[in-house]
Order: sequence, then structure tokens, then C-alpha cells
Amino acid sequence: MTSPSARAGLAGWLRISHISAGFIAVLVGYTSSVAIVFQAANAAGAQDAQLASWMWALGIGMGVTCIGLSLAWRAPVLTAWSTPGAALLATSLGDIGLAQAIGAFIASSALITLCGLTGWFQKIMDWVPRHLASAMLAGILLRFGTDLFGSMQGRPLLVLAMFACFLLARRLLPRYSVPLALLAGIVVAVLQGSLDLSGLDWTPAHPVWMPPAFSWPALIGVALPLFIVTMTSQNVPGLAVLRANGYVHVPASPVISWTGVTGLILAPFGGYAYNLAAITAAICMSPDADPDARERYKASVWAGLFYLLTGIFGATVVALFAAFPQELVAAIAGLALLGTLGASIHESLQAPAHREAALVTFLATASGMSLLGIGSAFWGLVLGGICHAALKPRH
Repeated sequence: MTSPSARAGLAGWLRISHISAGFIAVLVGYTSSVAIVFQAANAAGAQDAQLASWMWALGIGMGVTCIGLSLAWRAPVLTAWSTPGAALLATSLGDIGLAQAIGAFIASSALITLCGLTGWFQKIMDWVPRHLASAMLAGILLRFGTDLFGSMQGRPLLVLAMFACFLLARRLLPRYSVPLALLAGIVVAVLQGSLDLSGLDWTPAHPVWMPPAFSWPALIGVALPLFIVTMTSQNVPGLAVLRANGYVHVPASPVISWTGVTGLILAPFGGYAYNLAAITAAICMSPDADPDARERYKASVWAGLFYLLTGIFGATVVALFAAFPQELVAAIAGLALLGTLGASIHESLQAPAHREAALVTFLATASGMSLLGIGSAFWGLVLGGICHAALKPRH
């Protein structure tokens, strides 16, 4: 017989809100960018077995780091693959071949590990004011809020049913509003015949060792840009999301170091880059995941378990996520991030003296601008930081 405290502890891990937040985070992460990862693997010349190994390595790496880092700091630390990095690889791997690509992945992960061990990244992030971090997070999430309503144009019945269910559950069962909206969307999609799972073949993926080769062109042309893009476009907003949601006790350097070490281990199997997540992490940090911020790390642990599942079954699980209508994914992402978006806007604009700097950060980030191959989240922080310093009140 299990004790009451043990049963209570188990029940705390089986909350619907935790499980659904973790699932939605993985669903949004895969469906939004897995096609880019496929393009990167194809550009490197990966065969079918090697492509399955890429998905195995990415899923296992993200699963282990999500679970380990979240449990270590009791915070929703969610990791992801580098989507901008995949886009970079899709356009730059055509001439160097798979072996040199693997060597570039190892070199990039080594640089990320070095950046974490030396503490450089921690020092940079300690400088970022919290209202700028919140403004950047709001800018990142704005597109997901607008896509919620834009998706109504493509499938009005599906999205309106999800929205109506969300509002009704918000009134009666607020903790379960997001999972119930997801369930409503799945039911409507099945009834409309737009969710076809008949062609799925649940075959486990197997890791394939891909020996690395190193060359100066690959190191300079691929490894260094991949490192810069991953740090500026992924790790900076990822840590800023943690800070903006109050998880200031999570140290930057060890977290970044572990993502780099994971890349060093799994790069020969196709794990090209691991980093902190921003958008999907915000789903696990939302009050919908748990009203108690101290318990939200369990949602990230569930996300890690789902990542492990996607790694074990590789491309098969990717096909499962791809079976969901795009409008369903856009709608559930917007609904899941609604609370976080509102809180970020409120936090960023609270102090009148810093409001202009926060607005610059928000607008620059939301614009989607790209300069020197670096995304808008980084430039939003840079331009907002300049405004913050220039307009800082004199004492």
C-alpha cells in the first residue's frame, strides 16, 4: 500500500494542465520548424536512416536536457533545437558534405560549452533589465497571438469551436481551459476529416554514427555562424524568458554549458545544436500550466518525456504532429500563450520612465527584422538597451 503522501506526490505529477502544457510545447515546436530540420539534413546529404538518426538525436537530447535541467533548478527550463540554425544549415551545407557538417556541429557545440564555462554569457544577461526582457518576450509572442485570429479565416468552424471552448472553460474550469480547447480542436478536426492517422507506422528510430571531418572552410563558414545564430537568436531570448517570468535563480552559465555538452555528445548522430527555448518555454511558464509558479517545472519535465518519445520514434512522431491541421496548431499556440503575452506587456510597460525603451524593444522584436543574419530578438534587446541607456533618468 502506498502512503497518502506518496499518492499526493504522484497526483502532483499527473495534473492534466502539466501534461497538456508539455504536449502543446512539443507540438508547437515540431510542427513549426521540423520541415526546416529536414531541409538541413537533406542539404548535408543525409540518407533516410541518417535523417531518422538526426530526429533521434534531437529528441533524445532535448528530452534529457529538459528533464535534467528542470529537476535540477525546479524551474521550467525547456530546450529546443536551433530553428535559425537549421535555416542557416539548409542554405550552407550543400558544398561541404555530411562529414564536414558533423565536424562543424561539434565545433559549434564546443564554442557554446566554452561560452558557458567561462561565464561570459551570464555576465551579458545580468546586464539586461527585466522590463526589456519582458518587452522582448512580448514581441516574440505577438505573432502567435495574432495568428490565433488569422487562423479563423482558413478554418473558421475549427478555430471558433476551440475559442468558444476556451472561453467557457475559462469561466468554469480555468485550470483546464487550454487542454479542453485542444481536445475540442481535435474532435472537430476528426469530424471534418482533416486528421488522418491511418498512414502512421510506429517504427523506432536507431542512432547512426556519422564520423566527423574538420576543415577551415566548414569551421568558418558553418560552425562559427551556427554558434552566433544559436547564442543570439535562441539562448539570449531563452534566458530572457526565464528572467521575465521570475526564474532569476536559474544560472545562465551551467545551463548553457549543458546544452553545449549535449551537442558535443550527440553531434555525430545528427544533433546539430541545442539551446534554450523561448516560445515553447513560455507555454510551460504560463499560469495555465499551473497557478503556482513553483510547480510549473513539472510541465517542462512532461515536455522532456514527450521529446524522448519523439526521439525514440523519430520521423514517425514527426508525421503524427504533421497530421494536425496548421490552423489547429496556430490556434492552440495562441490560446496557450495568451496569458504570458498579457503579463509580458504589462510588466514591460509598468515603469513610465522605461516605457519608450520597452516599446522600442517590443516593436523591433515583433518586426521580424534581420541584420547580419541575426534575428529580431537580439536586435530588439540591443536597440532597447541603447534607448534605456540614452533615456535613463538623471539623479
